[in-house]
Amino acid sequence: MVNNYKSWLEKLGRYWVDLNPKNASELFSKDVIYYESALKEPLADWNAVSDLWKIIPSNQKNVSFDFEIISITQNLCVANWQVKRTMLPQNVKQNINGIFVFKLNEDGLCYYFKQWRAVEDF
Repeated sequence: MVNNYKSWLEKLGRYWVDLNPKNASELFSKDVIYYESALKEPLADWNAVSDLWKIIPSNQKNVSFDFEIISITQNLCVANWQVKRTMLPQNVKQNINGIFVFKLNEDGLCYYFKQWRAVEDF
């Protein structure tokens, strides 16, 4: 079980670093409940998730990603993640520290995703 969540996070990180929105969005099931922000309603559907990831190559570069799994229960993973990136077009460098809470289905696709994050420009 731990390996499934670890593998999923490694793929997400690799696709983010590689600015590969197609592969990143394919980590999510078609019926995913996806909270880009814990303070907002979830995205409407998988297409909205895909559209969100599609903008990444045009609005950021120099991405690094790391994570640590904090807890895993039968079907839920909590992970602390860190990203360093440069936001475009302003070339603003950011550090992000956040929490992902997510669930994977039997096919290894994420069907529930919620995140919290703190962003610091430097």
